[in-house]
Amino acid sequence: MSTRVGFLRAVNVGRRRVAMSRVVALCEGLGYDDVWTYVNSGNVVLDATGSRAAVERAVEGALEDEYGFECSTFVRTPAQLRAVLADRPFGVGEGDTHFVTFLRSAPSDGDLAALEGLSNEVDTLVVRGSEVHWRMHGRSTDSRLVTRDWERILGPASSTSRNVTMLTKLVAKIDAR
Repeated sequence: MSTRVGFLRAVNVGRRRVAMSRVVALCEGLGYDDVWTYVNSGNVVLDATGSRAAVERAVEGALEDEYGFECSTFVRTPAQLRAVLADRPFGVGEGDTHFVTFLRSAPSDGDLAALEGLSNEVDTLVVRGSEVHWRMHGRSTDSRLVTRDWERILGPASSTSRNVTMLTKLVAKIDAR
């Protein structure tokens, strides 16, 4: 077994309510060990065997069966998260916000160019493999990008984003265990 981190897309926003205690129970029911969640935005840590895709499918299926809506899940290892956090493709100034957007796989060259082409005077997107580093000059509410911009390129339910500050705290908690 190895530690994996699952990022659940669009939970606990609007009507898409998911109790983190229930996520733990569902993942334990799938046979995963040492399952715990971090903050209420859909981050689950677990020990699992099998491929990343298999863990994603299993968690997605269990959550969809339980809640009745799609719950795309993006799984990474702690080592992958450390590498993502070490990669700083741009400076982040005072008052800026830095997110990482997780994708299923690295986009095609055309999709990579289209994603980075969404950059504007507020938002800067840099694709690195299956992650997109996203800097906003200001807060995330200042962003000029909307879900349909991403979905026009990658399709629906194809990504989920997390703030680098939260990711840093999550990795530190994993490392302390």
